[in-house]
Amino acid sequence: MQIDVFTPLPHAFAWMTEQRPIATVLGAELDLRLWNYRDFTPLGGGQVDDEPYGGGAGMVLRVDVVHAALAAVYGDPGARRIVALTPQGRQLDQELVEELAGEDELTLLSARFEGFDERIVEHIATDSISIGPYVLSGGELPAMVLVDAVARRLPGAIREESGAVETFSAELEGGVEFPQYTRPPEFNGWSVPDVLLSGDHARIATWRKEQSRERTLS
Repeated sequence: MQIDVFTPLPHAFAWMTEQRPIATVLGAELDLRLWNYRDFTPLGGGQVDDEPYGGGAGMVLRVDVVHAALAAVYGDPGARRIVALTPQGRQLDQELVEELAGEDELTLLSARFEGFDERIVEHIATDSISIGPYVLSGGELPAMVLVDAVARRLPGAIREESGAVETFSAELEGGVEFPQYTRPPEFNGWSVPDVLLSGDHARIATWRKEQSRERTLS
């Protein structure tokens, strides 16, 4: 899978490429490319954003800059999904992660401060995605969240001690994860549920599904 991230701060992603699960699949199942808008801007001095029309604080990423960057890299992006990371977008959940992980190619657009010129969202991006209903200083963190979530679904990214591929989606059916416990079985009077110590894997699977369902609905 190829994921391209367009951002004014490509160096912000450096640490992530050295960490699992991304480091595990990078160069094999995942081709992660980081593009700096400033390398393609048609404006002088590396300018990529400007003051908002109508006044107000902050700077807005320019539509001509984004268009120039995409044109330089792709020419015609064709059917490639281009995601604008914005608080107004579709909420990122496991169902959407699974959907995106099924793509062969994916492009993420990241902005800073006041975000995108709305024409980028309306006419250039094919999707708008949010990691939550709050405002951050930029789209780098949302992009990292999305890349990490998608990378975990690629073959070989996550393996349990048993060697089995992680079964998040199959077990949880897109819901919230069940409670996890490890040694010691009792600490400060806080005990691990008996079912997890029973060795009865059928009971454990049933308990986990029930716990996941309760957490999802709560």
